Amino acid sequence: MDDTHRPLRGPVRAGERAPAPDLARGAMLLLIALANTPFYLWGREYGSVGFHPADGTVADRVVQAVIITGVDMRVYPMFAFLFGYGMVQLLSRQRASGTSERDALALLRRRNLWLLAFGAVHALLLFTGDVLGAYGLAGLVLAWLFIRRADRTLLVWAGLGGALLAAMTVLGAVGAYFAAAGGAPAPEETGPTAFLTASASAEDPLQAALLRISTWPVIVLGQGLLGLTVPVAILLAFWAARRRVLEEPWNHLRLLRATAAVGIPAGWLGGLPYALDHVGVLDVPASADWVFALTQMSTGLLCGLGYVALFGLIGARLHGRAPGPVGGAVAAVGKRSLTCYLAQSVLCAPLLSAWGLGLGGVLGSAAMALFAAGVWLATVLLAVGLERSGRRGPAEAALRRLAYRRPAAAEPGRSSGATR
Repeated sequence: MDDTHRPLRGPVRAGERAPAPDLARGAMLLLIALANTPFYLWGREYGSVGFHPADGTVADRVVQAVIITGVDMRVYPMFAFLFGYGMVQLLSRQRASGTSERDALALLRRRNLWLLAFGAVHALLLFTGDVLGAYGLAGLVLAWLFIRRADRTLLVWAGLGGALLAAMTVLGAVGAYFAAAGGAPAPEETGPTAFLTASASAEDPLQAALLRISTWPVIVLGQGLLGLTVPVAILLAFWAARRRVLEEPWNHLRLLRATAAVGIPAGWLGGLPYALDHVGVLDVPASADWVFALTQMSTGLLCGLGYVALFGLIGARLHGRAPGPVGGAVAAVGKRSLTCYLAQSVLCAPLLSAWGLGLGGVLGSAAMALFAAGVWLATVLLAVGLERSGRRGPAEAALRRLAYRRPAAAEPGRSSGATR
C-alpha cells in the first residue's frame, strides 16, 4: 500500500463527467418522487403489503398498478448501483492524482459517515423513508470489506447474495401457496405500513419528528444491509466501475443490452401479480399475499439493474453529441442529485403531512402522482438555474466541504480562481 501523503485532488470536473450516470440519476429522481409520495397518503386504509391506499377511483387504481409494477422497490437498487459506482470513481480519481490509498479510503469513509449524518437530519426533520443513511452504512461496510478485493471476489459475493435473495423468494412462494391451500388465517395487520406512514398523519410536528427518527435506524439497517438488494447492487457496481461501463458504454453494448433486455421485463413481470392483486384483478388470499414483499425485492433488483443499463445505452447513443435541452436539464438534476433528493422532501413534507397543510389526506393516488411530477419539475428548474450560474447544489457543496475538509469550489471546470 502506498502511504505517501499527497494532497487530495478535488471532486470531479465538468469535462470528466460521463453523461450516462448523470442522466440516470436525474431521471431516477422522478421515479423516487413517484415512489415516495404515496407515504404521504395518510388517513385511509392501505393494502395489506405496501403503502398504496386499498381503494380509489379508476385513475387511482391504474396509477397504483403502474407504480407497483415499474417503480416500487425498483428505484432504490438503481440508486444503490449508481452510489457504489460513484465510490469507485472517487477512489480512481484520487489514485490517478497520486493520493495515497490510505488517504483516498479515509476520504471515502468520511463521505459515507457524513451521508449517515445527512440521513439522520433528513429523517428527523422531514421524511421517514430516508435512504441516505442506508447507503452511507452500506458504503462504510462494503468499502471496508470489498472495495479492494479482486473482481472474482466481488462477483462471487454478489452472486451469493442474489442466490440467497432468490432462494428466500422461492421458499416464500412455496410457503404462501401452502398457506393459501390450507386455508391458513390471515396474519394480523403489522407493520411496515403503520409505522412508516404514522409520521405523515401526526398533527403535532414534534411527535412526527420523534416517529420519524425512531423509525430511521430500522430502515438504515434493513434497507442498507439486511435486505440484500442494496449490497448486491453495490458489489456489482464496484465491478462495473472498474471496467468503466457507464463512462465508456460503447465498449460494453452487449452487456448493457442483455442486462436491459432481461432486467426490465423481469422486473415488470415480477411486479405485475402484486399490482393485479392490489387493484382486485387477482384474488390472492390474505394469508399468502405477504409473499409479494419478497418478489418485489428480488425482481426489483433485476429491474433496477436493467434501468441502469438502459441509461448506459442512452449514454452510448449520445457519445460525441450534446444531450440537447431536455437531456441537459435531466443531467443537471443528476449532477445535483443529493440537493434535488432533499428538495423533494422540503417541498412534500410541509404541504402533504397532517402537521403541515395536510394535502396528503385529501389527494388520491393519481393526483399524488401529478404532484410528484410537479415536485420533480421544480427540482429541474432549480438544477438548471444552478447549472447556468456554474454552481453546485448546496447539499453537494456541504458534503464536499465536510468530506474533503476544505471549501467547495464553484462548478468544476468553470473559470474560477479556486478551480484554476
